[in-house]
Amino acid sequence: MRNKTTAKTNQVRPGERSPVSEPGPRRRLLDVADRLFSEEGVHVVGIDRLLEEAGVAKASLYTHFGNKDGLVRAYLEEHFADRREHVAQVLARYDSPRERLLGLFADVQDALAGTTFRGCRFVSASAEARPDESIGALTEEYRTWVRTLFTGLARSAGASDPKRLGRQLALLYDGAAVAARLDKDRSGAGAAARSAAAALLDAATVRAPSVGRQRKAAR
Repeated sequence: MRNKTTAKTNQVRPGERSPVSEPGPRRRLLDVADRLFSEEGVHVVGIDRLLEEAGVAKASLYTHFGNKDGLVRAYLEEHFADRREHVAQVLARYDSPRERLLGLFADVQDALAGTTFRGCRFVSASAEARPDESIGALTEEYRTWVRTLFTGLARSAGASDPKRLGRQLALLYDGAAVAARLDKDRSGAGAAARSAAAALLDAATVRAPSVGRQRKAAR
């Protein structure tokens, strides 16, 4: 026999949202922070505006993040996690180390050409950061990850000096995002970074001829 009371309780009237699908205060604050911080800047956007657009009370901010600095940190940590997952997905598309390395720059080129790109969140946030904020430490963690990522890819691709090439590629990776944020020609910044990465990789993986081959050529 059907339980009519339960069926009536689970019904949602037209125009109403199911309470299960409604995001909580923490999620709403993070979503609003992601949009406003990336569009306008971390310090430009005040607490009152964040609370108003998220539709939450100030107590929710303190409960979930402690203060605005905690919200900024959570916003960057979430972006960092998303970035690591995205990079892993890009690398999984390719077979050889060279393809994986250059595939990252192809992905950057596509991202920079899009209309939604507003610059690197870590670059923007750290440019505004004060010494007593947690942004600096998290940005350094992100930068270490980027350098380690490219150093590992450079080593797998056979670079003679993986650490040096890794730093060069990390500089290109970040520089492309900054250039695209400042220049009108976003696609040009991505294309330049991709071709420069290929040139650096080629130069770093050139093998000197063996001594035996040199002697044979001299005869």
